[in-house]
Amino acid sequence: MSRVQGKRCLVSGAARGIGLAVCERLIEEGAQVMMADVDAASGEAQAQRLGEHAVFQPLDVTRDEQWDSALDAIERRWGGVDVLVNNAGIALMGDIESTTPEQWQRTLEVNLSAVMLGTRKAVARMKGQGGAIVNMASIEGLIGEPLALAYNAAKGGVRLFTKSAAVHCARAGYGIRINCVCPGFIDTEMVRGAVGGLDAEAAGQFQQALMARVPMGRLGQAREIANAVLFVASDEASFMTGADLVVDGGHTAC
Repeated sequence: MSRVQGKRCLVSGAARGIGLAVCERLIEEGAQVMMADVDAASGEAQAQRLGEHAVFQPLDVTRDEQWDSALDAIERRWGGVDVLVNNAGIALMGDIESTTPEQWQRTLEVNLSAVMLGTRKAVARMKGQGGAIVNMASIEGLIGEPLALAYNAAKGGVRLFTKSAAVHCARAGYGIRINCVCPGFIDTEMVRGAVGGLDAEAAGQFQQALMARVPMGRLGQAREIANAVLFVASDEASFMTGADLVVDGGHTAC
């Protein structure tokens, strides 16, 4: 298959979960992928597994200068960047009473401010040639979840940030499309870890309530989100910018 044949892609948070599945799908469809993550051991191992069209790049998405290093690296290796997937994120559970200022700040730093840094840097590199930026938002940016206060705020911010940046790039004639993918609850280490951080009673109540709210009655799979990212990153989505692509098993439909 060749839906993104020859496209040069940078994916953050690529060592596991949705990010890894995105890398796999992009490579399957003909892309060259720079897999960026803070977890060098896992990232290097996965890049080796995926073969010649994958390479690992260390990246702390909260560090401005590391974005420069990553983009310089992809330009040296493949001559430029066509697709950026801002996927890196964390989930720290807590409500308005239990969330600490430190947890709030860290969640927004990784999930929102880092998206701004990556998008800003990528726009500067892409605007002479065009490209696609895909920001990983969430249905938690569409609805309120009492136990995900900071995550709600960050993902809601990602959605509106994306719309603002998309309109700017479109009106400037840069040929850069910027969209969000909004997953529902997906069977990943991040989701399992967030639930695992609750006490047993709260975790049980959360999981029971979650399944009752998803009409399809199951968690999503990382590859299902990767398929959505692939579409938005490809030229098939050429008239799509500033949009939210929701993939949630019907969660937000009811």
